[in-house]
Amino acid sequence: MMYHIPGVLNADDVSQMIADVNRAEWIDGRATVGAQGAQVKHNQQIDTRTPLYEALQARILAALNQHSHFFAAALPKTISSPLFNRYQQQETYGFHVDGAVRSHPQSGWMRTDLSATLFLSDPESYEGGELVVNDTYGQHSVKLPAGDLVLYPSSSLHCVTPVTRGVRLASFMWIQSMIRDDKRRAMLFDLDRNIQTLKNRHGESEEVLSLLNLYHNLLREWSEI
Repeated sequence: MMYHIPGVLNADDVSQMIADVNRAEWIDGRATVGAQGAQVKHNQQIDTRTPLYEALQARILAALNQHSHFFAAALPKTISSPLFNRYQQQETYGFHVDGAVRSHPQSGWMRTDLSATLFLSDPESYEGGELVVNDTYGQHSVKLPAGDLVLYPSSSLHCVTPVTRGVRLASFMWIQSMIRDDKRRAMLFDLDRNIQTLKNRHGESEEVLSLLNLYHNLLREWSEI
């Protein structure tokens, strides 16, 4: 399933992030991909060997860890260190698949269950640059407001279309979920959203408590931690 997670960063956070990103040191984006990805990747990424990168990625992780909607959709066990990319005119990233595992500074290795793109540029400031994802439900084109994030299975073929005007800035990362199975994760997310809706509409009740008990028992049964 694909999920739109709004408001990971607010407007002030986005403005500060863009100001900092624009003074970062950039390198060829092919530095962090294998042979297949290097053939179709044409963009830049922030150099991860700089103090500024360390501060930027820490701010992204802090925002994700405080965002309940993101947590409910991803049920993250491990989040990769966020990276940052930039697409200028005619730059693109052709269809590719993300690697199944990645190195991680704390856990050593992590499985990539979910991929995430956090949009930083105002969508009106650039043309092209859509994230296109092919999954079992068809092809989806995504271009979100600055500060919003899209979450989708890492097993999906995806690309970024050529930017034809302006500059597209984003942060991207991978998640190993506590729930490896995409269908089970989707059911838990739907159950959680319905529990929250019922609680907001009717307050605490025996029915809400019963559904909450069901949610946690399923999470206990299915989770890998």
